Amino acid sequence: MDIFNKIRVDRGPLGQHQKVGDGYFFFPKLEGEIGPHMKFMGKTMLNWSLNNYIGLANHPEVRKADAEGAAKFGMAAPMGARMMSGQTVYHEELEQKLASFVGKEASFLINFGYQAMVSLVDTIVSRKDVIVYDSESHACIMDGIFLHKAKGGKSFVFQHNDMDKCRKMLGMAKKLVDQSGGGILVITEGVFGMEGDLGKLDEIVAMKKEIPFRLLVDDAHGFGTMGKTGAGCGEHFGVQDEIDLYFSTFAKAMAGIGGFIAAEKDIIDFLRFNMRSQTFAKSLPMPMVIGALKRLELLQTQPELREKLWTVVNALKKGLVENGFDIGKSNSPVTPVMMHGGLIEATRLITDLRSNYGIFTSVVVYPVVPKGHILLRLIPTASHTIEDVDRTIKAFKECKVKLDSGVYQTEEFEDLNVLLGKK
Repeated sequence: MDIFNKIRVDRGPLGQHQKVGDGYFFFPKLEGEIGPHMKFMGKTMLNWSLNNYIGLANHPEVRKADAEGAAKFGMAAPMGARMMSGQTVYHEELEQKLASFVGKEASFLINFGYQAMVSLVDTIVSRKDVIVYDSESHACIMDGIFLHKAKGGKSFVFQHNDMDKCRKMLGMAKKLVDQSGGGILVITEGVFGMEGDLGKLDEIVAMKKEIPFRLLVDDAHGFGTMGKTGAGCGEHFGVQDEIDLYFSTFAKAMAGIGGFIAAEKDIIDFLRFNMRSQTFAKSLPMPMVIGALKRLELLQTQPELREKLWTVVNALKKGLVENGFDIGKSNSPVTPVMMHGGLIEATRLITDLRSNYGIFTSVVVYPVVPKGHILLRLIPTASHTIEDVDRTIKAFKECKVKLDSGVYQTEEFEDLNVLLGKK
């Protein structure tokens, strides 16, 4: 069979909805200055879907640094992979400052978060080693684990944040490594990006007293938002020293591209010489490095940005809970709103919010959440206002009444094909 014929028949779990949702639910085009108010399909939207947590994307000092970096170096510099010809003093400076900020000996810049996590897991563990991981781990972690298993390695999963099951899986892993001579790597997240709850880092770290293992934490949503200084969930729990591999990206609070891994210096040196996704990839472009230096500086010197974020976060969560909405166990800026309904209700709910209330937020349905459940994910930022919060809660209340009364099961809402210009 021609593999393209197979692809044309089986569009995949998301691709099967392409004809209806492309351009609206999938690949929507938000236009204008990055912030809480952007245009979508010609209408101004109150936007809750960008990970611009502390508002750095359009901070004037950030825009200035980005522009000056591009003007001075261009987008091509440095040319080549860092190991061959792409190393600069600016890359080294950023690594040193990141390591210092998160309390580690050294750090290693990465070009792209998803790619780097896959490569990190693949580099750290051999087929003799065993991985123990949280069931809600991000797709990039899962792809790294799939590579490990493809090499003949073993892994054990524990139900999300279930510490009894984690301990049980560690016991099973220990039996295997006692025979193989390998080690154990535990992988979890600082902030779980879908529902906003925190990984139980303090409880996981305590298990090191029972069974030796190394801990890798993906703190993409925690870096810059959590902890007294914004150094992340390790700082929040007071266990940063016990996190052996601290991983984060610039795509969230830093409002950029790239990221870093922080650890003991000899581990970072090993990664520098063995991590294939960096060895065989072009160095992070200079404007992004210069811009990241400014972002890190502002993150450290302007705590009021993080304080403003949490003012908005707390107001949003308080308002939602007081009005009867279920926000799960979120204790981070990520704010999920759980509702009940199927795919039809979910699409009409989102269409109503966007078309009639001017509110843009992400929606998640089965298979990411159980059948019959709808999850709206809101990302509050320092750029939002209390007025934005009040407007959103009012709209959500009105839409929930329609959802619960069955209005979204009727045909009275505008056909989505009309909205997309397909009719």
